[in-house]
Amino acid sequence: MDKKQKLLVLIGPTAVGKTKTSIELAAGFNGEIISGDSMQIYKGMDIGTAKIREDEMQGIPHHLIDIKNPEDSFSAAEFQQLVREKIAEIASRGKLPVIVGGTGLYIQSVIYDYQFSDVPSDPDFRLELERTADEKGAEAVHAQLRKVDPESAERIHPNNVRRVIRALEIHHCTGKTMTEYQEQQDAELLYDTCLVGLTMDRELLYERINMRVDLMMEQGLLDEVKALYAKGLRDCQSIQAIGYKELYDYLDGRLGLEDAIENLKQNSRRYAKRQLTWFRNKMNVEWFTMPIDGAEAEKKIAEISGYIEGKLQIKANT
Repeated sequence: MDKKQKLLVLIGPTAVGKTKTSIELAAGFNGEIISGDSMQIYKGMDIGTAKIREDEMQGIPHHLIDIKNPEDSFSAAEFQQLVREKIAEIASRGKLPVIVGGTGLYIQSVIYDYQFSDVPSDPDFRLELERTADEKGAEAVHAQLRKVDPESAERIHPNNVRRVIRALEIHHCTGKTMTEYQEQQDAELLYDTCLVGLTMDRELLYERINMRVDLMMEQGLLDEVKALYAKGLRDCQSIQAIGYKELYDYLDGRLGLEDAIENLKQNSRRYAKRQLTWFRNKMNVEWFTMPIDGAEAEKKIAEISGYIEGKLQIKANT
């Protein structure tokens, strides 16, 4: 039997400190980083997605950043394929692949044996939904999805009609939501996986999220969003990202700037809570509580490194 490829996965909510920790771990274990964030794939969306800057990378190669235009759609199935290819490529160079991110379903689809192509289908039912979308609009089929599978409806933009219909088709054929269907598939890990989760005292995390939003505004997030707005980008997956949709409300004149920023902070906090819930419920993660103090953070990273050494049976560079 072939030995499984070793894989390090670092997950956690927004603003918990994944970027800095991932650089230190990748440096320590001779790794290359694959972004596990569904929005960092988009070009021109740097500040709002907290994309790592060149000067922060410390020479560590990063993959799956800036690979799509903002008007392009992107699915978990496409992510699965691209990341598995990257894992093999990185491993062929004798490096450790390190997935870093907060998009739970995407990461789950890579490390477990999910077969997106095996989902049952009903062409007549699909045709009927396509007709509904044409006659009554995308929102009509999205409303149907909200009734039977609110979790998928939350995740899939109404204008991504193909994916909305796919989720409805899965429910129609199996009686299960898309998430339930995926979970019943083979839960075996495809890789020799070390799953490390970063968490933080909730109040402290929320404070960091609020501060991060203020910093993003100082760094020019509004100008970044204005540039997308000026291109006429609207009904696409990327603009539904937190940090963009709220400022679109401001640019559309629906909200004042202060209210839009407050919404952005609130939505980011709620997203962090959803991320933590997802990871705790769906994955077997070893959690580490991150301190705010720099010296303590170094100790924590050393502790995480020790855990990785034991789990993957590899030694960190000293």
